[in-house]
Amino acid sequence: MLLRLPLPLHLLRRYEHHQPLLPNSVPPKRFNYHIFSHPHSTSPTVPVLRATYPVDLSSPSSFSEDEQEVELGRLLSLLPEEMRRRVSDHRELQQLMEVVMDLGRKPLARFPSGDFVISEYPITVQDIEHATAQVGDFAIDNRAGISRTLHRISAIRNRKGTIIGLTCRVGRAISGSAKLLQDLVQDGSSLLLIGPPGVGKTTIIREVARMLANDYKKRVMIVDTSNEIGGDGDIPHSGIGSARRMQVPNSDMQHKVLIEAVENHMPQVIVIDEIGTKLEAMAASTIAQRGIQLVATAHGITIENLIMNPSLEMLVGGIQVRLPTS
Repeated sequence: MLLRLPLPLHLLRRYEHHQPLLPNSVPPKRFNYHIFSHPHSTSPTVPVLRATYPVDLSSPSSFSEDEQEVELGRLLSLLPEEMRRRVSDHRELQQLMEVVMDLGRKPLARFPSGDFVISEYPITVQDIEHATAQVGDFAIDNRAGISRTLHRISAIRNRKGTIIGLTCRVGRAISGSAKLLQDLVQDGSSLLLIGPPGVGKTTIIREVARMLANDYKKRVMIVDTSNEIGGDGDIPHSGIGSARRMQVPNSDMQHKVLIEAVENHMPQVIVIDEIGTKLEAMAASTIAQRGIQLVATAHGITIENLIMNPSLEMLVGGIQVRLPTS
């Protein structure tokens, strides 16, 4: 049996991005994007961009340092005083990635340089209750947020449904983080960014949404499954500019909301984070066939991961099986 790819992968362009992706104090490191496509394909597929890990770079933000400090302070307020002080005193405070709190274990703050213990005392039930009391309700995917910020709080539950762990991820809107994609964005190309969790895919598509809405005056609709692109609460974060945002009641309905966005709101661009199921991939293909620009992300390390994923391979043309004939 032979496997034939209708989309042989040709490396069209390789960008080497030296723009920082986090605040200015981070030493710049190289950040590569690889764009794959096929010049002769007629399939409704999108260019695929692979982000190499890690994306711990920085770029000038559209927000003042005071505004960034206020938003970070709202996340740190979830922590007891001693933990909050130790995080605040860390030299990499502005590059804080997330705080991990697991019942009975010492809490950790994660920075680009590694994990840092922020208390010698294990997390108690009271510590977790203190944090959860200050965030919105956890959805069916065990995610919650802090109103009008980009931070995400994810819960771990025991078999009885009690929360016994929290991952508090810092969210930042970074102006200029999508500058290397400007030519693709401007000419109306659909984009799919793939990479492992934490490399900055959501940060970039948020900036792409803002760029399309504000700079190119497009009608942009964000389908925001976990409120991670536009922030928690009913009023979107200013980081998405004038783009509109549709919230999704639960992740199982994401593909339906995608189609609803197209049919009800006449967008020129759809932005969506984390395409992960076959139904979502089919909806994305339908959107591309209708001539609507699609900007999306998916988890993966290499382009081969995407091709061999039966739920997502249609995004890059799919895999066809051809039997040899005598």
